Amino acid sequence: MKSGGKRLSAEWYVLAALVMVSFLLLFFSTLSFVVDVKNVGLSLFSGMRGGVNVLSNWIGGTINSIEEVAQLRRDYDELASRIERYEQLERSAAEIRQENNRLREQLGFSRQIGYRHIAAEVIGRDPDNLFSSLVINRGKRHGVDYNMPVIAFQDGLQVLVGKVVQAAQFESLVMPVYDMSSFVPARFAASRYDGLVEGQGRGNYPLYMRLISKRAREEIGQGDMVVTSGISGAEGEAVYPPGLNVGRVSRVLYREDETSMEAELEGAADFSRLEFVFVIDKIDASDGGAGQ
Repeated sequence: MKSGGKRLSAEWYVLAALVMVSFLLLFFSTLSFVVDVKNVGLSLFSGMRGGVNVLSNWIGGTINSIEEVAQLRRDYDELASRIERYEQLERSAAEIRQENNRLREQLGFSRQIGYRHIAAEVIGRDPDNLFSSLVINRGKRHGVDYNMPVIAFQDGLQVLVGKVVQAAQFESLVMPVYDMSSFVPARFAASRYDGLVEGQGRGNYPLYMRLISKRAREEIGQGDMVVTSGISGAEGEAVYPPGLNVGRVSRVLYREDETSMEAELEGAADFSRLEFVFVIDKIDASDGGAGQ
């Protein structure tokens, strides 16, 4: 009886031990599952957070790139504007240098004039040549008056431009030598034969020197320079001082049945690039040398 009770007690101990072991195994198994679930959740959350970070970084980088491109565009436009301004300044500086050179050249020539004179600038001209005339920016207020001769310096030569036919207070009208109403007493610089130079109404047309003695036939030729003679005109007044270049002979016109001969001249003044002129105030050389 006692041996049977001991055997029963041992079985209960074994059963209790098995139950305890089973419980422990189940507990640790459940704990591992919970830990795994937590690890999986943590991994998923970490992955999502990483994706969100990557996406936000990409969006931020794209926005920054757009802003950088916009800033680069603004910088480019500003630099282009600066370059354009610099180019304009460079062109302006080049034009100023050229104008200064022209003014210095005119100043040098001005000192060579042996008469009192008024420097002026051409500010207007007849565009269609229906009425050949030039407008200068000097008038009675500056000492300019009717019938005063007008000269210019071109290519190192002192050339005749024309004469003042109307003077206002601040502007004057100049009749150029190519006007059909212009008559200039002139002579050949080398042979000294006299004649009368007339215009044809246009600056690109030749001038004509008429009333030349036939004796000059053998002494004049193409390329000869014609200058003002200083001889009195029809009004008895020497409008043009002597020695001003009028033009060069381009062709000699001779006819046996005529009492005189003629010469075709290429004008000494190039009116297409005429900018600055000098109005001669006094014809008498005794008043000369005091340029204004």
